[in-house]
Amino acid sequence: MTVFTLRQLNYARILAETGHFGRAAERCHVTQPALSQQIRQLEEICGGALFDRGPRTVAPTPLGREFLARARRVLDEADDLERFASALADGPQRPVRFGLIPTVAPYLLPFIYPTLTAGLPGTSFSVSEGQTDHLIESLASGDLDLALIATDPPETGPRLASIPLFADPFVLACNSAKPFAEPVRLTDIPAEQILLLDEGHCFRDQAIEACMLRHRISGRTFAATSLSTIVEFVAGGQGVTLLPAISLHKEAGDPRIRICELAAPAPSRTLSLVWREATPFGELFRKVAEIIRDKGSAQFAEPLGALPY
Repeated sequence: MTVFTLRQLNYARILAETGHFGRAAERCHVTQPALSQQIRQLEEICGGALFDRGPRTVAPTPLGREFLARARRVLDEADDLERFASALADGPQRPVRFGLIPTVAPYLLPFIYPTLTAGLPGTSFSVSEGQTDHLIESLASGDLDLALIATDPPETGPRLASIPLFADPFVLACNSAKPFAEPVRLTDIPAEQILLLDEGHCFRDQAIEACMLRHRISGRTFAATSLSTIVEFVAGGQGVTLLPAISLHKEAGDPRIRICELAAPAPSRTLSLVWREATPFGELFRKVAEIIRDKGSAQFAEPLGALPY
């Protein structure tokens, strides 16, 4: 099947505007025979003449007027698409959709967001929270541009670019009236005392792994939706929990809470920024990762002894 090209449509539009093959060829930067040949090919595809050729002027036929009305719409859309593609080099023409897991967002976002907006003045962000699986699914569907997670990206699904940001060590939170001798060995803590997040949170899985609870959690009924809820139970003497170091400035201020250092090798997680490899904004996202890494490392990556317990 023979189809016409955008170039041919543009030739026909310019011929209609100039009314002259020679002037149209000059505007199109081609020879007059080359332009005439392209117009004849269009007419062959349409099955009729698009232009009446007079001795001095050229004018669209009734078929040509209908054809050109549609051709102009196609060319306008093509121009719009070209402008959109050219603008991609300067970043998305909408807010960057940025998702973070719930055990990171309330602790890291207040520190990094002002730095992001100051360091990338032409970029705005639409921020949301979600569990890791939901964030990865949203990246795959195109509903998110960026995600900050604390696990390795999945091997299945769309190819994701990943940049590690900084390590986030774990500590033990217990009631200040029931302290542990430090450094604490997690295997010495009775499994029933360890409070966990609800299923679906990657931090729950990491805590289960760190505390070797995989085969000791059957029958447990307590599961919280946030670390703040767990900390309230710990403050009330209802158990102990692991906390990521980035949460301590917010979760460790209660005098009823004591933060204990864990015995080596202490568990930790690595925060990473991920996005689809097939994106035109990779350079921008690498800048976002650099800003978060620099700001986060300076704010949170101190030795445990320097953290504000």
